[in-house]
Amino acid sequence: MDIMLQRVRDYVLKTMGEQLSNHYLYHNFTHTQRVVKHIDELAAAEGLGERDHNLLQIAGWLHDIGYTKGFRDHESTSAGIAGDFLRSEQLPESDIRTVQRYILATGKHHEPSDLAEKIICDADFSHLASKDYMDISELLREEIRLVHGKDFSDTEWTEENIRMFEDHHQYYTPHAIATWQPQKGNNLLKLKKKRSRLQEKKNKEKWKKADQKRKKQKAETPERGIETLFRVTLRNHTNLSNIADSKANILLSVNAIIISLALSTLIPKLDKTSNSYLLIPTIIFMIFSVASIAFSVLATRPNVTRGKFTREDVRDKKVNLLFFGNFHQMDLPAYEEAMREMRNDKEYLYNSLTKDLYYLGKVLDKKYRLLRITYMIFLIGIIISVLSFGIATYYVNYGY
Repeated sequence: MDIMLQRVRDYVLKTMGEQLSNHYLYHNFTHTQRVVKHIDELAAAEGLGERDHNLLQIAGWLHDIGYTKGFRDHESTSAGIAGDFLRSEQLPESDIRTVQRYILATGKHHEPSDLAEKIICDADFSHLASKDYMDISELLREEIRLVHGKDFSDTEWTEENIRMFEDHHQYYTPHAIATWQPQKGNNLLKLKKKRSRLQEKKNKEKWKKADQKRKKQKAETPERGIETLFRVTLRNHTNLSNIADSKANILLSVNAIIISLALSTLIPKLDKTSNSYLLIPTIIFMIFSVASIAFSVLATRPNVTRGKFTREDVRDKKVNLLFFGNFHQMDLPAYEEAMREMRNDKEYLYNSLTKDLYYLGKVLDKKYRLLRITYMIFLIGIIISVLSFGIATYYVNYGY
């Protein structure tokens, strides 16, 4: 029988070497050797008889030889090839039928009926209890991709392996249950930890993609650009208005100080006949100061509005709800209702913002025109007043 086993081994090695596709990275001679090795281990541990042990070894060597003809129904193909080869080796027909039965027992849904079938079933799946299971599993995954054209993702392959462990496989022999089951449990735990890591990574990538998509949508949304336009323009207009008011207040304060000083120091001296020459320059000086103050006040004076609007104004979109002068005398409920209507109408909202910009620009135009006039009056007044005081003094001292 040892000679027969050697011939079977040599036949399998030669046939797989010549006929088996390189795509079979798992179901190859290495896998066959592993199965035969574990058949010997289980047969010895379970006390299987010598004849059944030898026939089981032959079945182990030949159980995947059918892959040389393709993966479909390879158990039946393997049994057929085994029968032809063993007949050529003059093995008794009863032994051949036993070997074929053992080979067919490795089928996916076969339930073993005796100890020998249990041993070959356990040996065929001994890799589930291997410390190198993760590496062996990757070989099978790549084989499926090459042969069957099915490409599993990391998550899909991990789930497939977990289902195999939990739902589709069990060890039958006492030795396998006692010796291999603990390592199989460790491999299942590794798979579940890997699934958790992959799920966590998937969630992070999902959140990252969602965040990138959200940022991209914000960047591509026209409303965002429009809102930025209105916000920047309104801020610039408001700053310009503040600058105009500051300048007007400066002129107002300066001229108020000038008039105060003139009233307290210069005008009382006009009572004397000797100071009569200062009367005309003083009048000119006071007129220009008062004119500067008047235009400064006009530049900063707020407009008075009625502060009310009607429902028809809102319906016809004739009122700008963003300007306080249009609603300061309205009741809160009426104003809230009008604002809700405007928020629900994007065109009305943008039109209101546009009107707000437009009328703010008109106000700025008025402020800066009055401010320019005020500065011109102040400048001309200072020059004329100084010249008039100088001319009056000259005529008094050097006059005719």
